Amino acid sequence: MKEPARTLAWDDFRLIDAVAATRNLPAAAARLGMDHSTVFRRLKAIEATLGQPLFERHRSGYTLTPAGEEMAALAARVDEDISAVTRRLAGQDVAPSGEVRLATSDSLLSDLLMPILVGFRAANPGIRLDIVTGNASLNLSRRDADVAVRATDSPPDTLVGRRAARIAWALYAKAEAEHPRDPAESAHWVCLGDNLSGLRVVRYAQAVVAPGRLAARFDTVLGLAHAVAAGIGVGHLPCFIGDAWPGLVRLAPPDPTYASDLWLLTHPDLRHTPRVRALLDHIAEAITVRRPLIEGAAPRGVSPGRD
Repeated sequence: MKEPARTLAWDDFRLIDAVAATRNLPAAAARLGMDHSTVFRRLKAIEATLGQPLFERHRSGYTLTPAGEEMAALAARVDEDISAVTRRLAGQDVAPSGEVRLATSDSLLSDLLMPILVGFRAANPGIRLDIVTGNASLNLSRRDADVAVRATDSPPDTLVGRRAARIAWALYAKAEAEHPRDPAESAHWVCLGDNLSGLRVVRYAQAVVAPGRLAARFDTVLGLAHAVAAGIGVGHLPCFIGDAWPGLVRLAPPDPTYASDLWLLTHPDLRHTPRVRALLDHIAEAITVRRPLIEGAAPRGVSPGRD
């Protein structure tokens, strides 16, 4: 066997470890954030470099050869050593630094996260934030982002994180406008577009509001909120927006069937990175303080404030 330390990179050991742990290429590919064919080609290249097979292919999956067992054990020891060094450095209270790319929606950024990020930057001046907004889910496996803050009831299985709160939705209108006693009879409505039809509140508007009473549709929650505040029509909004904007008034209590989970997500390979961990922990702590507002239980007019 050639000397692995001189011919193989750490990514090669990670691939060996992933195949050994999952015993099949599709699962190993998902764990590594790669496609199946890439893992197959890289595994063949590693075996060619070493001059012997590391796995035997069976119908039941991939099993380690004696050489493969040796390499997998080495990969596990290297991973353990890296984790130990990371923990030791973290224990030295070295200030995290570098860039963290954060993906979220425009409404979460402007009405919830922005004041939280002010506090984060004050506490972590060595970390530079790269903010990406949009409703499309980015691929954290490809490093499209390091951290994602998303409203979803089905976070991707390839990511890890925590459920920080339950986002409540209620029906709102411009405060100065006149409204019927039954909100459903409002003459003009605004709602979100088909790009967000996965939200239950959007499906409600599509099913209940007659086309003649639908004044406008918007492809972002922030755009919808401005439309309601301008008086174009009544519409459902997250309570952390509707209850904090002084120009809006609730027409009905939050409906639990429209609520969605707020998730803080990252890729498994990044969760112990100090700068990523610092951002996740800071956001989680700040959201805990704001949970009554997010879940529709805070008094009207409460501002998210700074952290």
